Amino acid sequence: MLSTMQDVPLLISRILEHGRTIHGRSTVTTWTGEAEPRRRDFAEIGDRAARLAGALGDLGVTEGRVLGTLMWNNAEHVEVYFAVPAMGAVLHTLNLRLPAEQLVWIVNHADDRVIVVNGTLIPLLAPLLPRLPKVEHIVVAGPGDRGPLAGATARVHEYEDLIAGRPTTYAWPQLDERSAAAMCYTSGTTGDPKGVLFSHRSVYLHSMQVNMASSMGLTDRDTTLAVVPQFHVNAWGLPHAAFMSGVNMLMPDRFLQPAPLAEMIERERPTHAAAVPAIWQGLLAEVTARPRDLTSLTNVSIGGSACPPALMAAYDKLGVRLCHAWGMTETSPLGTMAHPPAGLGAEEEWPYRLTQGRFPAGVEARLAGPDGDFLPWDGESAGELEVRGPWIAAAYYGGVGGEPLRPEDRFSPDGWLRTGDVGVISPDGYLTLTDRAKDVIKSGGEWISSVALENALMAHPEVAEAAVVAVPDDKWGERPLATVVLHEGATADYAALREFLAGSVPRWQLPERWAVVAAVPKTSVGKFDKKVIRGQYAAGELDVTRL
Repeated sequence: MLSTMQDVPLLISRILEHGRTIHGRSTVTTWTGEAEPRRRDFAEIGDRAARLAGALGDLGVTEGRVLGTLMWNNAEHVEVYFAVPAMGAVLHTLNLRLPAEQLVWIVNHADDRVIVVNGTLIPLLAPLLPRLPKVEHIVVAGPGDRGPLAGATARVHEYEDLIAGRPTTYAWPQLDERSAAAMCYTSGTTGDPKGVLFSHRSVYLHSMQVNMASSMGLTDRDTTLAVVPQFHVNAWGLPHAAFMSGVNMLMPDRFLQPAPLAEMIERERPTHAAAVPAIWQGLLAEVTARPRDLTSLTNVSIGGSACPPALMAAYDKLGVRLCHAWGMTETSPLGTMAHPPAGLGAEEEWPYRLTQGRFPAGVEARLAGPDGDFLPWDGESAGELEVRGPWIAAAYYGGVGGEPLRPEDRFSPDGWLRTGDVGVISPDGYLTLTDRAKDVIKSGGEWISSVALENALMAHPEVAEAAVVAVPDDKWGERPLATVVLHEGATADYAALREFLAGSVPRWQLPERWAVVAAVPKTSVGKFDKKVIRGQYAAGELDVTRL
């Protein structure tokens, strides 16, 4: 028997129209580094999104086409966030921190024909264009030298000129809510990067969960400082959630350093913020050296990597409460949030706050043991976390005309996402991660491939073997430790090895910690036994040099 309820599709255009009308006075404030930031209310953002949709249609952006953005967090990016999926196209946010080779691969694989770029990021995009033959249009928003685009074969447009004078309304199509709305790629820690396609339905439901009191608990009385990049899993869902509930947004643009962030908080008085632990480490050092008023912040969502307990305690003393969240690109990303149960004192709350958090109703979880059995939620049995739910990926994008990809190491036969994280779950649903199923290093909210570092190191003529493992770091959560076996007669020149690596990987991935070992420990089948290396490091048995 079917219900008697209306079947209204859950679409991003509905979120946009709700925000521009019901919450039309809420604002998007973009930091400029000058005396006065730029302010637009939701009504103006909605008008400009409609104008942009009309302009993009003239550039050939139609239903199902993919549009790339290479942008900071700012009002223009919010406009693109809504215009592109609402008109039926697919928003593809490009991670500006990825190495050039990965960016080129991702743009070509996604078949981006139009790229919207901030003017200050032209120096990053321009050198890639000769290897992006399918890109037909480049739309430039904001200040920046256009000179590097002079020889581009793609047509270059000014964002403001493109939308000027166009209608402030658009006939948003009635789409299938399961159709693709946005796309993000993983960072390709093993093999090529993998694309995750978010549907209108998944974004809508995820936004509702973000606003729930058991998650970020945002209302129209709040202002959120969205430090987490818009290219990083849809800024953790904040732009969509904000238009759904009227949350004012404070967007830092390219001013992500501790000093301007401290000034933003003191001047604009946000009540909520979201960023990885490294951001909060830097901000703490800044306000310790040059005190600022952070008291407006009452609710901070922190994720990407585990928050050091000392950092959480330091912010408690400032009256700022950090709340752990866990998720990944494939989970949209909200998977858990660490709000303690009601009725507990500060000491009783502390162990709960140090977990990754509790699963909401939209995320089912289970722990897979090494033999394929499923483990109890007893807070002790450790297994690989698997999840499913309406905003959890069921496959990866297979490219234009390709079939969805469901690699066995990422998806179970019955469709659950294998997260690659190992942990325990308490009887009341709190997740604590204890290890990685694969030796991927999570540093400052970004992934580093230990295998990529090892392969690059072993290309050095003096290195016989190399194993890289994640070790704890107070600032970044984790950083790589490189252990190397040298050929006979070679001497350890760690600085030279580090510079050699710099030719293959981004500089932020370069290890600071190095050690020479006689041999890399191996398992019975000849694989590197990295848990032994981590144990040796923890026990102080390695002669580690820090550069």
